Amino acid sequence: MALSVSAVLLLAIVVFLLVKKSGLKAVHALVCVLLGFYLASSNLAPTISDVTSSVAGMISNLSL
Repeated sequence: MALSVSAVLLLAIVVFLLVKKSGLKAVHALVCVLLGFYLASSNLAPTISDVTSSVAGMISNLSL
């Protein structure tokens, strides 16, 4: 749960910055949000969650 909350917060900040600084229109951001909701209720949701968790695990195992 902590991973998904962190990911949501990070993505919300990225979208906010894109709207403010890069000229992303609010309508485009809304379309992205709606796509996320539809993906979350689709059959792809578990696969996306597994991939995201795997990538987060790989990043946390990197030693810099």
